[in-house]
Amino acid sequence: MNDWPQAWSDDNRGNRYGRGSASAQPEGARVMRQVRRGQAAPPGQGYGGVPPQPSYVNGQGHGGYHNDSGYDDGYDSGYNTGQVYGGGGDGGGGRGTREPRPAPNWRRRIKVTSITLVTLLLVTTVATYFWADSKLNREVDLSKVIERPEAGEGTNYLIVGSDSRAGMSAEEKKKLHTGSAEGKRTDSMMILHTGSNGPTLISLPRDSNVTIPSFKGSDSGKLYQGTGRQVKLNAAYAEDGPELLVRTVEANTGLHIDHYVEIGFAGFANIVDSVGGVEIDIPQDIKDSKSGADFKKGKQTLNGEEALAFVRTRYALAGSDLDRTKNQQKFLSALANQVATPGTVLNPFKLYPTMGAGLDSLIVDKDMGLYDLASMFWAMKGVSGGEGTSMNMPISGNSANGNLQWDTAKVKQLVEQLKNDETVTVSSK
Repeated sequence: MNDWPQAWSDDNRGNRYGRGSASAQPEGARVMRQVRRGQAAPPGQGYGGVPPQPSYVNGQGHGGYHNDSGYDDGYDSGYNTGQVYGGGGDGGGGRGTREPRPAPNWRRRIKVTSITLVTLLLVTTVATYFWADSKLNREVDLSKVIERPEAGEGTNYLIVGSDSRAGMSAEEKKKLHTGSAEGKRTDSMMILHTGSNGPTLISLPRDSNVTIPSFKGSDSGKLYQGTGRQVKLNAAYAEDGPELLVRTVEANTGLHIDHYVEIGFAGFANIVDSVGGVEIDIPQDIKDSKSGADFKKGKQTLNGEEALAFVRTRYALAGSDLDRTKNQQKFLSALANQVATPGTVLNPFKLYPTMGAGLDSLIVDKDMGLYDLASMFWAMKGVSGGEGTSMNMPISGNSANGNLQWDTAKVKQLVEQLKNDETVTVSSK
């Protein structure tokens, strides 16, 4: 009796691709080793004995082939599950398994984020430094100054506010009440000393009586011998610029000037506007048609135009230029304090406009660096915070030509204290 199902025999199996086939065609089971799993497919199902692709049952593609009679041959093609032939299955249905996703490594993530932020901060800082350094106008060559006194302890800055109108339009000149005079003159002069005993800010009245010493022309290089000519201090700047002004200050005080910083009208106003104005307490009502000042007594915030009018006013003040220098010191200290606040330093939308406005308008000496400039502003901030001293150069009265005469004995004592970086005990009166 034949064990094969009806119509199945060795004779009628000869034309199929299967075991015992005499056909020359390749055997399917040898081409794909894992095609067959479990028992052989019934006749007439599949091609050449290879079962068809699995059907989707209940939304899953891993089940076996189902015919009308519900027969399941256990075949799993591996296609629809992402399996590779020969890969590990579940032993029955052939479904692939995934290992559970590991928990996030927060320590590593925090470390990577911290390194990224520090790197970004470092790159930004370096880029900002080179950008700012490139904007400094190093136009003053102090190597041209001759017969200089020896340097003492600490650092001495000569800070000059000029009445330069360079680059200003007619509308700006009218708005800022600057007039249209050609060239430039010094509107204010100060010595800032920084050292281990706190900063000292000393105003040099523009009407101070000084002697023009021998000097070398900044452009011509020609040596001009001193004749004992006495003039107002601001005349030295008007005659041969910053180099002669430094030479005159050093010759009349005996104090070595390390750095020179100058700012014009428009630059000063732009810096004030870039920080959003500067708050200051005005001690009295001020009205001056020449400078455009019109202020009531009390605390208020001045914009660039108002600030320039405030620091230039002298005709409305009882002490004229001496009172004006006090207002200038007061305002510059308040401005430095405003620039150094976290609201400006940590806010790039205020910091970069402020730096741009300041650096574009400042004129400094060739040896001036950003560190020196930052030290200067920090010291001025200290003056406004009560950590230093502000004063006028001691005056004894008027000279024969009507200029302000310095008190020789007090000036000598003051200079010695600055040279030795000692606490200043000299008063301006």
